[in-house]
Amino acid sequence: MSLVSSLKHSIFVRIYAGLLIVCLCVALFAQLLMDTINKERVQSYRENMATGAFYLVSEGISNQDDKTQREYWLSDASSLFGSNFRIVPINEVDFNASELRRFDNDGTVVRYVTQPTYADVYHRLPDGNNVLTARISQVSEQQVRAMAVFLLDDLSYYTTLSAKRDRLAELEKKFSFPLSFKGVNTLNLDNDQMARLRRDEVVILLENTNTSQGSSSIKIIVPSEINDMAILMGPVPLFNWFPLNLIISMVLISMFLISLGVYALIFPLERKLQLIQVGVDEVSKGNLDSQVQVIGQDEISRLSATFNAMTAHIKRLMESQRELTRAVSHELRTPVARIRFAVDMLADTDDEDSRFTQRDYIDEDIESLNGLIDEMLTYAKLEEGSPKLDLEPVNLKELVEQIERETNALGKPIKIVGNPPNAKVTAVADRRYLHRVIQNLAGNALRYAETTIIISAGVKKGNAFVSVEDDGQGIAEADREKVFIPFSRLDDSRTRASGGYGLGLSIVSRIAFWFNGSMKVDESQELGGARFVMTWPIKPLTQTIVADELTQEKSDRDFDAQ
Repeated sequence: MSLVSSLKHSIFVRIYAGLLIVCLCVALFAQLLMDTINKERVQSYRENMATGAFYLVSEGISNQDDKTQREYWLSDASSLFGSNFRIVPINEVDFNASELRRFDNDGTVVRYVTQPTYADVYHRLPDGNNVLTARISQVSEQQVRAMAVFLLDDLSYYTTLSAKRDRLAELEKKFSFPLSFKGVNTLNLDNDQMARLRRDEVVILLENTNTSQGSSSIKIIVPSEINDMAILMGPVPLFNWFPLNLIISMVLISMFLISLGVYALIFPLERKLQLIQVGVDEVSKGNLDSQVQVIGQDEISRLSATFNAMTAHIKRLMESQRELTRAVSHELRTPVARIRFAVDMLADTDDEDSRFTQRDYIDEDIESLNGLIDEMLTYAKLEEGSPKLDLEPVNLKELVEQIERETNALGKPIKIVGNPPNAKVTAVADRRYLHRVIQNLAGNALRYAETTIIISAGVKKGNAFVSVEDDGQGIAEADREKVFIPFSRLDDSRTRASGGYGLGLSIVSRIAFWFNGSMKVDESQELGGARFVMTWPIKPLTQTIVADELTQEKSDRDFDAQ
């Protein structure tokens, strides 16, 4: 079975495949969302980190008295920073609306390029008409030390500690990390770090934090001109591509999306099961007309079809049981009444010949009762459920000739014509039940034929058939379906005045049903009377036919006729 067919007919395969697709889609969505969020985070991180440094450079430029000094200072800053600082008119660069809004908020714009890797950084100068720009290929320790020098240069314009503190607090607003004056003894520096600090070198410390975020940071210790005091920049958090809170958020979002996907997959199944539950509740209340309307071709839909077939079969059995009970009570009265009459006659007469005659009548009625009981048991066995069929190749020629001999042995003044196929024609069937079919049809024809009946069998277009036709008055088209109803009564020629119990054709109909075949009656083209034909597949699929749904249309027609 192909994957498409499996997905179409198996709800569980659809659920498993759907879960796999949902998980893959959620994983791809989570990856895309994670990349998008990280791109925004790293862009924001770059801009926040660059803002403080470029603000210090722009302030250094503003502190110069003339253009020449500004050019010298900018050249020194470029050498110190490792990148060339330039001042260009703002109109020469095509900034978008988002970047202009960032300038309005005293921010820095970073344009990152992956191939080759570099970033163009822009910071608007206080005059509003020019921007300070530099191209940075990579962030290095040189740039960190240069930023510390720019900070010291800015603070040099403030003479007192109080003024320096105020200026540092003002500058802190431009940075994404704290700035503060700290006592050297409170910084927990080792001897080498203390020695470098005394030599007016910038000390950079890397710290691995143990917080739930799990990110690392650096601290920049800048020597100041105030004794035993240093400027602490940081801690400066290093960018973490997968912080814990982001991972938790993505996991929660993924679980939510998977839950929605699973609900979307399970809801149709739940709905179908609810419909079946409603149908079961209706049947439990005795409403056998209840039908479960579940659309589809999966297991649940087939279960609902089986449930509908089961309720229809139960209703048919109950109707048949009621009809059988009413008919049996009627059929039993006549022979029982005759037996009772014969017994009374035996008691009232002394004539020996009369006694023998009444005894013969009683024997005939008992035989009639035995025949009726046998017919009822056969019909009930075929009606109540799946009989075990001993399927085997049956030679149709031998079977027709056997029925011809048995029917002629009855001694009726009717000509029996056998029309068998050639000796090699066989069909798979239960021989005992097939014999019963032809026997019942032949017996039925004997009661209504005037001179001749024809028994035929053969194979045509993949189906086997048996037929029995007579030269009686035939059956009206309106009554042809009724003859297969148990104990049915027809007008004119086909009444029980001709004998029988009205079960023979019902038995034939049920055998045809379990053969996965069909039974029909029409007019004999050769004899002019009735012709009964049963057809069934030459090779049934299984040894035992158990599925009502295989011939549900046929069974429904039989049930409606009842």
